[in-house]
Amino acid sequence: MKTQIEKDGIVTLTSEAADSLKDSHYWNDDLRPTTQEEHHWTPYNFASLWIGMCICIPTYTMASGLIALGMNWWQAIITIILGNLIVLIPILLNTHAGTKFGIPYPVFARLWFGSKGAHIPAVARAIVAAAWFGINCWYGGAAIDVLLASMTGWENVGGHTFIAFFAFLVLNVLVAYRGPEAIRKMEFWAAPVLLVLGLALLIWALTAAGGFGPMLSAPSKFDSAGEFFAIFFPSLTGTIAFWATLALNIPDFGRYAKSQKAQIVGQSIALPGTMGLFSFIGVAVTSATVVVFGEAIWDPAALLSHFPPFVIFIGTVGIILAALTTNVAANVVAPARAAENLWPKKITFAGGAVLTGLLALAMQPWYLVGDISTYIMVFLGGYGALLGPIDGIAIADYWIVRKRKLALTELYSGKGRYSYTSGFNKNSIYALIIGIVIPLLGLFIPGLRFLWDNAWTIGLIVAGGVYSYLMRENPSCLKAGEYEEMTVMIDGEGSRNVSVNMAKQGPGSVG
Repeated sequence: MKTQIEKDGIVTLTSEAADSLKDSHYWNDDLRPTTQEEHHWTPYNFASLWIGMCICIPTYTMASGLIALGMNWWQAIITIILGNLIVLIPILLNTHAGTKFGIPYPVFARLWFGSKGAHIPAVARAIVAAAWFGINCWYGGAAIDVLLASMTGWENVGGHTFIAFFAFLVLNVLVAYRGPEAIRKMEFWAAPVLLVLGLALLIWALTAAGGFGPMLSAPSKFDSAGEFFAIFFPSLTGTIAFWATLALNIPDFGRYAKSQKAQIVGQSIALPGTMGLFSFIGVAVTSATVVVFGEAIWDPAALLSHFPPFVIFIGTVGIILAALTTNVAANVVAPARAAENLWPKKITFAGGAVLTGLLALAMQPWYLVGDISTYIMVFLGGYGALLGPIDGIAIADYWIVRKRKLALTELYSGKGRYSYTSGFNKNSIYALIIGIVIPLLGLFIPGLRFLWDNAWTIGLIVAGGVYSYLMRENPSCLKAGEYEEMTVMIDGEGSRNVSVNMAKQGPGSVG
């Protein structure tokens, strides 16, 4: 019986197949494949998603960390843009799966880790997302704290910084509680507002300082190429890891795309472009503060405190909006979906959002961002070493092992082809371990330090290669002709072609 329909490169379940899965333990209304009508995100939706996520305080200050490590401004910006162009590749490759089959990340992970093994990559992604959620809430709360102190006597309140942080965290959870469609609507109008505010800040810097200031003319602190590359490669890994999280769970958003073209165009323009532009704004504005105020002010909240109350108010709204658009999209969806996947019949997306907030508190974000070298080299580099191999397995499975063909209904079965052995695909576990261990050797063997400095890239390549080798001729892969047997193919002639196919199949073949 036909169980799925492919139209214009997008696969949906037949109504009969969907009805047969509604009692499955692995199915709920958030985890099911999207319908044809739900594929409505345009290139602008994807562009606004990335603009909203990229315009945040961590992006604004990212170049400052690289400059503090010895780079000049253009070396820092090029490193950031290059890192985002590299991570864009797995983002587009994994989005393809979400767009074609309408599945969220935890369900996508069932394909390569198994129906139960999918909890491994889903929870790994969730923990990192919760840490980022906490970091952004800490930045946003601290900004509100500074701005309130500049306008009132807020600094005299005991524990004022943690009060502002906790209040902002609760606000983020409340917004995320409304679900992904509410997130799309918020990003739609927030993106242009954030761009205008960012450009306004840049214009102020140019006019107030009579130019960009001394920071843009400061030379690199490196005396040789060897010294530069010793910092460049781990920094590049850090900038890649900045969005390596989304490279994994981007199917959570790709599943709503109108077409592959929509997601490719929107993401390819917005991600590297916004990261490069907003990082440059951070450097340029900070450079101007040296001229205007006599010191380098990297914190935008601290900078705003030098302005009149009305500007402080507008800036506060901008910072809150920037933190919200980043947090609820980039750092709530993945852990909320992971929580749902643990218990689909009991945990909803809203419940997962609440759990994300609690986990973020446990991660102590104030410690993670307390030292810039810890932030870039340890936190960003460390989770890059974890997520790189998972990215490699996901890409290898979908593009090399299965060649973009799968049985959609069996992703929701505990006894289907994607359950492997007792719900776990041992090949993906072996590939993950090897992909993590090889870069780790660079931490303990001085001559292999380059492995750790490029942990995300090395882990992705190694794990992907090992997984492809182990999965050759695996029985979970569709055999020649199987995909066509289970799929109603609709070409450019649309419904007329479906009628012909259904007539050939007999009544009841398509629900």
